[in-house]
Amino acid sequence: MCELFAMSCSKPADVTYSLNEFALHGGSKYKNNSGWGIAYFKDKDALIIKEAEPASDSAWVNFIANQGVSSDCVIAHVRLATVGKPVLQNTHPFRQPLGRRMHAFAHNGTLRGIHDDFTIAELGHMPIGDTDSELAFCLLMERMKELWKDGSTIPDKQERLELFAKFASDMAHYGSSNFLYSDGDTLFVHAHRRIYEEYGGFSDPRAPGLSIRNCVACQQGPEWSVDGCNIKIGHQKSILFASVPLDEEGWEPLPEQTAIAVSKGEEVGRISTFSF
Repeated sequence: MCELFAMSCSKPADVTYSLNEFALHGGSKYKNNSGWGIAYFKDKDALIIKEAEPASDSAWVNFIANQGVSSDCVIAHVRLATVGKPVLQNTHPFRQPLGRRMHAFAHNGTLRGIHDDFTIAELGHMPIGDTDSELAFCLLMERMKELWKDGSTIPDKQERLELFAKFASDMAHYGSSNFLYSDGDTLFVHAHRRIYEEYGGFSDPRAPGLSIRNCVACQQGPEWSVDGCNIKIGHQKSILFASVPLDEEGWEPLPEQTAIAVSKGEEVGRISTFSF
């Protein structure tokens, strides 16, 4: 099963992401050994490092662990391939330029039948890989392009959230739709259902698809740290998301089909996608 992680802080924080914990989910313990990736946002662009190899075997994991990258928004993904071969172009996060900014997207789940309903050649934003996830991202970009057509201003957060929520609701008809999406200004998250490893196999998809940690307690000290991640928070607002809680404190499961917008470590909007 794929694993998702995201962070939003009120100001850039030094993040050393060792992937030690995610490496356990990326080949040495679980079966999701099809690749991994991480996106660090800064200004209008994003540094994306990814590899179509098990995280548990990767030399890049150690590199990232020792290189503190300063960012106010981070998206990470460990992949179990279900649609598309385990190659680099099929590895999350995916990126597309829009409105003179870089946008990035990661997905946990399988969207069955999406390739039957949408013709890639008709899209202005075209995927370079074969996954259902990247095709969904391109569909989101098609919907977003009208809001971003100016290119000189950032669209209203509520408008973007409502568009993202409608997109997530539509995608939920195809299958599990746990999404992380950022345009560098705002992080958008959709929690749906996910599979769990049980009794040597996998369960049917069920909620929660994601959990949230509003780091109030983290703000009392200079950093937040668990196996796999160290963030020098420095007494600032921060919110974390993960497929499963990364420690035993402060995490709350998100209700099924919930879309959230987070900016600079604060939740700025929440919509139930059941309403669409």
